[in-house]
Amino acid sequence: MDLSDQLKNLFPDHISEPEEIEEVENELWMQADPLICKYEKRKGKPTTVIEGYTGADEDFKQLAKEIKVFLGVGGSFKDESIIIQGDYRDKIMSFLKDKGFKVKRVGG
Repeated sequence: MDLSDQLKNLFPDHISEPEEIEEVENELWMQADPLICKYEKRKGKPTTVIEGYTGADEDFKQLAKEIKVFLGVGGSFKDESIIIQGDYRDKIMSFLKDKGFKVKRVGG
């Protein structure tokens, strides 16, 4: 006896309605200016920095999470920039282009 059967026994007059679950795809704000993807060394370790997003911080944090999950690496969101551990400029640029962003490679 599952939960729905138990509820039917407790409330025989209740008519259950099927729940509609809306799948809302998280849409990121697209901008006209390109994102800047650059390579830096911080404390001797390679990092990829993405800057130049003019939308909401929450959208940029979501984008940072998607990039980290896509690459399977660590990173953070600080001072309106995404910092990814390692040199992944090419992969990040192709990922962002697939999402519809314009990307500009800076340095090296």
